[in-house]
Amino acid sequence: MTPFGRHTGRGVRDLTAEAVSEALADAGLERGDIGAAFFGNTTQGALEGQLMVGGQIALRAMGFERIPVFNVENACATGATALHLAVSQVRAGAADIALAVGVEKMNVADRDRAMAVFEGAYDVSDPDGLSATLTALGGEVDDSDAGRRSVFMDIYAALARAHMNTFGTTQRQIAAVAEKNHRHATHNDKAHHRTPLTVEEILAARPLAFPLTVPMCAPITDGAAAVVVCGQRGLRRLAGADRHVRVLACVVGTGVERPLDATDRHITRLLAERAYEEAGVGPQDVDVAELHDATAFAEIQLTELLGLCEPGAGGEAAERGVTTLGGCLPVNPSGGLESKGHPLGATGLAQVYELVQQLRGEGGVRQVDRARIGIAENGGGFHSGEEAVSAITVVGV
Repeated sequence: MTPFGRHTGRGVRDLTAEAVSEALADAGLERGDIGAAFFGNTTQGALEGQLMVGGQIALRAMGFERIPVFNVENACATGATALHLAVSQVRAGAADIALAVGVEKMNVADRDRAMAVFEGAYDVSDPDGLSATLTALGGEVDDSDAGRRSVFMDIYAALARAHMNTFGTTQRQIAAVAEKNHRHATHNDKAHHRTPLTVEEILAARPLAFPLTVPMCAPITDGAAAVVVCGQRGLRRLAGADRHVRVLACVVGTGVERPLDATDRHITRLLAERAYEEAGVGPQDVDVAELHDATAFAEIQLTELLGLCEPGAGGEAAERGVTTLGGCLPVNPSGGLESKGHPLGATGLAQVYELVQQLRGEGGVRQVDRARIGIAENGGGFHSGEEAVSAITVVGV
């Protein structure tokens, strides 16, 4: 994984090369050992005009030849989707060793263009339908004095207000999640933001759509992450194979038609049930989680949907320190998307990077004690009141 942040003067090829080279070196492999590659990216087409074959161009530039390269786009779940496809390729026997890489260069001179890419992650043919859904979820809100933001901050804000109305979740509890993640990131030298903030500072920061303030939300970030996947035959070719982490489950799915308040049929809850069944574990077995906190509220919602706490209890758990390092279930020891950063196509793989470090016992100051089972949730887009796609990965040693 590259450091996440603003990479002035660096592009997609350069960031890809850094992450992939590090992954190969960690595995003791050469480029020729890779049988297939899955390249995740969501913004290069919109921001640079590279609408096609981005993976072939980036990987050929660093010497990959002959192998199949597949370009992957699945909104913010692109990285985890690339991993899912790499795992599927290996399980099918089509490759002994596969590579998943995700990369984004989102900080460009025209910030409005970077913000506009989020407009393509919902049904663009029905903007009125989006507005109606957000009103049904979070009610009418006067946001005339709110700062510039992507449409997804309005989406997450509406979801947060719905949760507050249903369960009594407070803005202070959402701020407690952000405080925890900004504190975790101080120990992550690859995080975008590494400055600790208090709950009071977070609440007093520039407001976006209520109840969100800027430090509760993921920044616009550049970066790349890569993962090497192998089966038993490929494992014999790895250096230090005893450091490998097993993929217990790697599932991707879409939602079902449901009333907005039928959270028992939410895409992530349904997918979590499938992931736990495939992994042969339950939420009670999870030692560490990396969750898609594009906003601090999302972490609260996801801890509930993954069964890591009871419905409606996520905010209280965060406020009591349950999800902090040293708590019963550390969530986002990396700092999460709010602090580590959110280069869309790389995020899901960066989550797995953190879990691998944790399960290897290489987490340093942010190491979770006796971590054996980790879970990552990487969601993307918005459709019918929830993520358009969700991806859940369970790993273990």
